[in-house]
Parts: sequence; C-alpha cells; structure tokens
Amino acid sequence: MNKILYPGKEKWMKILKRPENRGEDLDKVCKAVFDEVKRDGDEALKKYTWYFDRVKLECFEVTENEFQEAEREVDAELKEAIQVAKGNIEEFHKVQIPGKCEYVNERGFRCWQEGRAIDRVGLYVPGGSAPLFSTVLMLAVPAKLAGCREVVICTPPGRDGRVNPAILWTARLCGVTRVFKVGGIQAIAALALGTKSVGRVDKIFGPGNRFVTAAKQWVGRYGVAIDMPAGPSELMVVADESARATFVAADLLSQAEHGPDSQVFLVTCDESLIDRVEEELNKQLNRIPRKAIAEVALRNSKYIVLRSREECVELVNCYAPEHLMLCVKDYLDWVPEIRNAGSVFLGHYSPESAGDYASGTNHTLPTNGYARAYSGVNMDAFMKKITFQEIMPEGLAYLGKTIEIMADNEKLEAHGNAVRVRNVESKI
Repeated sequence: MNKILYPGKEKWMKILKRPENRGEDLDKVCKAVFDEVKRDGDEALKKYTWYFDRVKLECFEVTENEFQEAEREVDAELKEAIQVAKGNIEEFHKVQIPGKCEYVNERGFRCWQEGRAIDRVGLYVPGGSAPLFSTVLMLAVPAKLAGCREVVICTPPGRDGRVNPAILWTARLCGVTRVFKVGGIQAIAALALGTKSVGRVDKIFGPGNRFVTAAKQWVGRYGVAIDMPAGPSELMVVADESARATFVAADLLSQAEHGPDSQVFLVTCDESLIDRVEEELNKQLNRIPRKAIAEVALRNSKYIVLRSREECVELVNCYAPEHLMLCVKDYLDWVPEIRNAGSVFLGHYSPESAGDYASGTNHTLPTNGYARAYSGVNMDAFMKKITFQEIMPEGLAYLGKTIEIMADNEKLEAHGNAVRVRNVESKI
C-alpha cells in the first residue's frame, strides 16, 4: 500500500481513483453474449459455460438429488452458523417492511400508498474462487419476506459441474428450490431474456465481478431492473489514535482478499498509526490462504494521512465507499456527517465481516462511488410502491378549479374536461 501524506484537496480525485478495467471491451462482450442468448437460448448458455467456466452441461437446473447430496455434505457446525445468521438477517429485514401510508383530506378525497412484491426475481450468487453462500441469505431472505412469487438463483458451476453444497443447502433453507448452474454474463442474459431452462425475471439482484456488473447494467435495454451496480469490493477505514493496528490490518485484508480488483484505504490523522498497521498487515498477509489475491488488491490501495477530522469526513463523502469503518473513539459524533456510504461499521468491535455474514444488515451494497445515489439491498428493493386515490364528488368539486386552470395553462384541455364533465354530471 502506498503512503500519501497530507494531500491537497485538488489531488483527492486522483488519489481515490478506482482500479480500471483493462483488457476486454466489456460492452462489446456483453452485446455478443446477450445477442447469442437471445437467438440461441440454452445452446448459447452451454457454449459460454464451456468457454468461461470450462464445464460442459446439458441440464442447467439443479436436481432434487443434488439438493439431497448438499444436505449430507454440509457439516452440522456450518448449518448452525448459517441458521444463526439467517435469524438475524430476517429480524433486521422484517422491521423494514413498509406499511400503508395515507393522506386524508376532509374536503372529500384521500390518497394512500401500499407496497407490492416484485413478481419474479433472479438472484445472482458468485461462486468462482469464493462461493458466497452468504449472498443467498442476503438476497433470498428479503425476497421471501417481501412475498416475491418466483425466486430463482443463478450461480456458476465448479469444474465438476456441481454447485457448492453450502449454496444449495442455504437456498433450500431460505425456501428457494430453483437453482441454475450458470454464471457470468450468460447468467444475467438468461435472467433478462429468458431461455427454455431459465425464465425471464422482472429484476436481477446480486454482486459479481466486472463482467457481471457490466452485464447487469446492460439489462435495462430489455426492460429488466437491477438492484444496483455492485462490483469489486471496497473498504475505507478511518482511524484515530485509539485504533488498534491489529484490528485495522485484519479489516483491510478482509476486503483485499475478495479479489485482485478490490480496493482498501486507511485514512487517519495519526501518522504513527500507518507504520504500526503496515507491520501488522505484513504479518497477517503471510498467514492467509488468499495472499496472492490480496497482494494484487493492495497495490491499488493506499494509506492517507490528513490534517483534521473535518478533512477525513470530506474525503469519505468524496469517495463514497461501499464499506466504511469508523475506528475512532467518538464514532457516534461522526454519524450525522456521513452522507455517502453503503454500510457503516462503528467502533473498534464492529468488523466489516460481521455485516458480510451475521449481524443482520445486507452485504449487497453499491460500489464504485454509486453510494452517492444508491442504497444497499433492503426490503424496498424487492417491492414496488403503488399509490391509490379515492375522490368523492365533493372532493372533485373542491379540486376541480385547480386542475382545470393547470391543465388549460399546459394546453391540455382534455385533462380539464375530464374534471368538468364529472362536476356537471354530479351538479355540484
């Protein structure tokens, strides 16, 4: 990680630049895959599953036998851990379920809003080097709580043509029985377009690599919604003199190990903390199995020393991190000032990995600066809000003149006439 001392604000944008996608023209790749899936359906899925995953499959849907095998293969300790996490995720998301909100005007009309679940949702669960069964919990639990009528999962197969058993066991635990062994761009294309095997959905959820993220942004051309752009993981840790270097180093590595295109920052006003964290980081790096991946991510990562707390807050809001950790003694005082972040972890005993797995918050979060405008996945993401209104004759008499004047001034006389004919008919 590079150390940057007291940079001027004019340099911040360059310092905070995310890793660039090099190599493939992702739009070109997405177009080719989508066009072929639209034309050839399952045959295109077979071709690209072989091309990208090196697996030849004739049938993509997971069978009942495979679910039963997963039941036997997942050990009891992991099952118990997943169930504990599921309980917390359910309870946190239950309190987010929107209720009816209503406005009643005593002059004779009322308006209200009610939530409705999205009918068909597709959940993308990464499965490559790190099969994320935790993502099943984060997406399937709120989908089921919302009441989505159809919930399907797409996840890449392993080289043996199977889905990780923990993913399958967790899916069944959450009530999802349709899982497809297809990943990457071709999975997103199948969910957006529909094939003989994989039905078209109304909205696609889930994190993924740069290919999946690009594909999700492509589906708007086909009238399908997405949760948000959610690509390579990122973490910004803000720490003061009270922070423990051991903790901070562990947190930086917990995100760096996600992938070579992940990015982590340590921001502080205490320059001496950098050396302590660097020493700890090197010790811990040598102990993790994904050392090679983390090392690449750390090349895109930085230590930044600033002059004041105010600058730290401003830098956070400028970067808009997916994950933000406030390892400072007065962390609650910072909360009102944080405007742009996906999920915030407060104090020295709130590791980011708690949110990834078991505390209850959702780990599907906006990356690449999209936290300026997007929320992380929550109950609202699986629901639509429909407005209703009921106007009595006396209510229309009260509103009529206002509507007519506005419609006439917009040169939309038929709009005004829709009011006039009713008021004449009712003789009010």
